[in-house]
Amino acid sequence: MCLIAFHLQQHPTYAFIMAANRDEFYDRPTQPAHFWEEHHELLAGKDLLAGGTWLGITKSGRMAALTNYRDPLSVQQDLISRGEIVKEFLTSKKSSEEFMATLDAQKTCYNGFNLLLGTFQDIHYYSNMTTSGNRLEEGTHALSNKFLNTPWPKVDHARNVLSEYVATANEVDIDFLFSLMQRAEQAPDHQLPDTGVGLDLERKLSPLFIQMPNYGTRSTTVILVTHEGQVTFEERTYTEGQLTNSVSHYFQLTEKSHSPAD
Repeated sequence: MCLIAFHLQQHPTYAFIMAANRDEFYDRPTQPAHFWEEHHELLAGKDLLAGGTWLGITKSGRMAALTNYRDPLSVQQDLISRGEIVKEFLTSKKSSEEFMATLDAQKTCYNGFNLLLGTFQDIHYYSNMTTSGNRLEEGTHALSNKFLNTPWPKVDHARNVLSEYVATANEVDIDFLFSLMQRAEQAPDHQLPDTGVGLDLERKLSPLFIQMPNYGTRSTTVILVTHEGQVTFEERTYTEGQLTNSVSHYFQLTEKSHSPAD
């Protein structure tokens, strides 16, 4: 997952609004989002190479999403797949704080990552490239492959557009969120970060929607959760930039998992 834009609580209809792009090599085998046979409450796509996932939710109201931290010099081989982290949180009963404490003790077992975890009312952010995790404030946030709300062009663009949109839209148009995440304009050179991959690759990675010969945006996921706990989950899958599959799920969170906004 390489770009996540989301809005917490400050909307009259929705407690949670998320639009997220997963960027990956085209030849990495992946199963579209579904309720897992071995974990019936878990709705997520599956990385068929390592068995984990990049983003998922549960019927009881847990959510988690992960992005890689881009630093080619720090990458090590033979570490635990980062997709295991999302799966482990979503299938555990630990609180966010308990899970982050355990994760912090094991953070060197993984290459660099950013993690969003919690419930739709109480989301935390953790990165193993920093010293601790924290509970997020209400409002609009965005995350790519540095830290939360790092002012990369794609992060600022997604965050600003989503913030402006939800401020005026009582009902959220899913197609608007998908169209936002499909924007493919490259950022100007003077705005690009220097993450150690070279200027040409920085340019190609700068759009919200990435399309390269062997790598690019594989899927976009939109999640909406009302204050009453009604969930809309839609995933659209792409092959080399072309839409090839779409799945939608609608369900009510279990009573124990949420409470209406005050």
